[in-house]
Amino acid sequence: MSRPLLVTDCDEVLLHMVVPFRQWLDETHQIHFDFAGGDFARALRHKFTGDLVDREQVWPLLNGFFETEMHRQQPIAGAVEALRELAQGADIVILTNIGEEAQASRADQLARVGIDHRVIGNRGGKGVPLAGVIAEYQPSVTVFVDDLGTHHESSATHAPDAWRLHMVGEPELAPIIPPAPFAHARIDRWGEAKGWIQDIFARGEAAAP
Repeated sequence: MSRPLLVTDCDEVLLHMVVPFRQWLDETHQIHFDFAGGDFARALRHKFTGDLVDREQVWPLLNGFFETEMHRQQPIAGAVEALRELAQGADIVILTNIGEEAQASRADQLARVGIDHRVIGNRGGKGVPLAGVIAEYQPSVTVFVDDLGTHHESSATHAPDAWRLHMVGEPELAPIIPPAPFAHARIDRWGEAKGWIQDIFARGEAAAP
């Protein structure tokens, strides 16, 4: 008999990202990262001039963080325990937009904090790779968890049978991120999210398209 399937994002769902990224930018690059305003296009400024960081510099900074600073990322409260319990009755896959080149590093990073599950590196929308994972596992029911509304929209298009849970596990970020309109629920704490996921698994019904 097929098992339920949980497909979850990593950054801001399993591991903190923006806070350690902000710390590293300040310490190493003298860049102030103010995500409290919700306008990420204007969130990065040079500390001593106040000038915006050029958009073309943002991706190299992110890549640099993931290449050398992943050790700064710590688990979101309750994530390790929730996945350990959910894994007793379900398959778990971590679908993370870190790229295939960093897939092994991410798997090692997660294993060091007690999250030892299959990791798939991705770029772009997650709907198509989510549909591929579902086709591979043939689960009784699927739950998809992510912090970005764009991925819920993509998943609604390409994997409409999956239940979509919007989670922003970073407490500094959650209050300024509105609920994703294409998600079935918004829960930011793993203690509550685990119960919601277990209920979906127990019911065993696909989401309505």
